[in-house]
Amino acid sequence: MAEGEGPRPPRLDGTVAVVTGASRGVGRGIALALGAAGATVYVTGRSSRTGDRTEGLPGTVEDVAEEITARGGTGIPVRCDHTRDADNEALAGLVRERHGRLDLLVNNAWAGYERSAEVRFDAPFWQQPMWRYDLCAASLRAQYDVTRLLVPLMLPQRAGLVIGIGFTDGDTYLGQAAYDVFKHGSDRLNRAFAADLRKHGVTALALHPGFVRTERVEAAWEALSAGPAAVLHSVEYVGRAVAHLAADPAVAERAGTVLTTGDLAEEYGFDDVDGRRPPAFRLEGRMTLATRMDRLNRVAAAATAAATGTSAGSAGSAGSAGTS
Repeated sequence: MAEGEGPRPPRLDGTVAVVTGASRGVGRGIALALGAAGATVYVTGRSSRTGDRTEGLPGTVEDVAEEITARGGTGIPVRCDHTRDADNEALAGLVRERHGRLDLLVNNAWAGYERSAEVRFDAPFWQQPMWRYDLCAASLRAQYDVTRLLVPLMLPQRAGLVIGIGFTDGDTYLGQAAYDVFKHGSDRLNRAFAADLRKHGVTALALHPGFVRTERVEAAWEALSAGPAAVLHSVEYVGRAVAHLAADPAVAERAGTVLTTGDLAEEYGFDDVDGRRPPAFRLEGRMTLATRMDRLNRVAAAATAAATGTSAGSAGSAGSAGTS
């Protein structure tokens, strides 16, 4: 067995999955891991070769779909803005027409980090523009709408799994009012989904990544201290957690729970792509998650600006910078 490979991933041949916000970051890692397990994956996102890319970041739905197919799965790219009801309805119609069912939905899309270079991400609420609240609110609404439209494709077979990607740390304040409210709201939403779906054979739960090495974190890599670097993991580490959950015949016992990637790695016995097994991410010390992310966003923006010759203020945000 090759170094870093760990136990062989579960097989998900025949599984039909939708991963939202999968053109880059955590969504891309989840989609690729599912593809490597043999699944058919609808890759959704706003970034496409035929249109704009979100804040000019690398990666498109077509890129990821091709990677999935190269790994042995079947990738289907879908250009989709999940804040638009019509796009979500079109996605549901496409899955219904092409496959007639859905086995796995991963709600990963999150726009709450966008425009982070414009106003400090950890500024107090009275200094925050309403557009930041609206970005977080729209992201949670999108999860609700996507799930509302796609779950009916699971109900006839009385089987299916809905996973919401998020992050909270108990009662710890995440450091920005809107971010904190809607991240906790995401966990509660998945708990509500689980309660409504329990009698229909469909499971819903929340999954928290750790500190993730996304594209923008790469841009700020040299500025990271040894502490963050020690717990950093790849986007595919999260994907391996999703693949094991999807293959677990007892996953219904986890309905309504909040799980962490590091804890699942210990339980299922899988490693990251480099052979390490980073633990579950926990907030420590006085620095909030929002402040950590604000600093990372600004370093990443400066690095991007230096590479492109633009000003740091126009270099965009960190996308999924660190955690979802």
